[in-house]
Amino acid sequence: MCEEAELHLAYRWFCRLDLDDTVPDHSTFSVNRHGRFRDSDILRHVFEAVVRACMDAGLVKGEGFAVDASVIEADASRYHGKAPDEIDWSAPERQTRAAAEFLAGLDDEDPDANRKLPKVISPVDPCSAWTAKANKRVQFGYGLNYLIDIENAVIVDVEATPARTYDEVAATKTMIERTQTRMALKPRRLAADTAYGTAKFLHWLIGAGITPHIPVWDKSAREDGTFSRADFTFDKERNVYVCPAGKLLVTTGSVGDDHVLRYLALKRDCEACSLKPQCCPKTSSRKVTRDVNEDARDHARALMGTPEFGKSRDERKKVEMRFAHLKTHHRFERMRLRGLSGARDEFHLAAIVQNLKTLANHVWRPPPNLLAAYLA
Repeated sequence: MCEEAELHLAYRWFCRLDLDDTVPDHSTFSVNRHGRFRDSDILRHVFEAVVRACMDAGLVKGEGFAVDASVIEADASRYHGKAPDEIDWSAPERQTRAAAEFLAGLDDEDPDANRKLPKVISPVDPCSAWTAKANKRVQFGYGLNYLIDIENAVIVDVEATPARTYDEVAATKTMIERTQTRMALKPRRLAADTAYGTAKFLHWLIGAGITPHIPVWDKSAREDGTFSRADFTFDKERNVYVCPAGKLLVTTGSVGDDHVLRYLALKRDCEACSLKPQCCPKTSSRKVTRDVNEDARDHARALMGTPEFGKSRDERKKVEMRFAHLKTHHRFERMRLRGLSGARDEFHLAAIVQNLKTLANHVWRPPPNLLAAYLA
């Protein structure tokens, strides 16, 4: 950049340098980027200005959004990971911005997350996550989260997270709320893959008035040949499950730490049942669990066979194409900066570039009626 600023007039104008002014040392640019510029959240403001320009050009419809995340490899060697208790954070080589962000984040951790420290972290970039998502080799990475408007695949929000599913789902809620607050955009439907089909997130979407076109994350199916939860019928009025033999499974109403209710059958009913070998061959009675937000999951299941759901499922591929374009054409597969704030800066720049390309492709094309008149 310093070499470009020597001869490039646009760079000198941006840096407020006259033709005879000396270009500052590269460390001056770095200090301003990591300090004053980062604290000002300037890239966020630029990104939102580009989104508003896309809205003014009629590229954002606001009816349907799609969300997804892609793993970007961190600037950290996958061979140098260590357990958290093996790292001395007081050592001089650990006094870095990335390490400070990680230690500060431990104090700000969501108390409802109920999560432990990861088994392996990177000493040089501890905010990144040790992941093998997307069938890739194990690596340290960040999650690039895109929220796009389905109409023209304009990125309406972007968020950086460690490459963990929990953080990526939580970021979706943040992006939707922020888009509504800052852009006055709220979708009527949201398309996403199964990773976003958790009961808690579906409940939040429905409560926000957004139709979830999302496959339900359901791990209740059994693979040993015995009855799964889907073989039991839930009676909402009586708050009981009815087993295939017609017996009732009732609950005490107490909710465990895992946010589920437990419905139990009577021992005498199970022991006298001819279907016991197919139901609970290794236990004296059958137990069925139900998430406290299972009604939201049932609502999402009811939408899965509709034409609207099929349309959203096809349109969701547009956000996947955004990631493919970014990695294939822009070669953005590995981070250059470290720490969550560094990932946030790089992701904002990536989203700005992609939205500007979409806007440019729209602006340079003449209106259809004008083009037809010219050809005639």
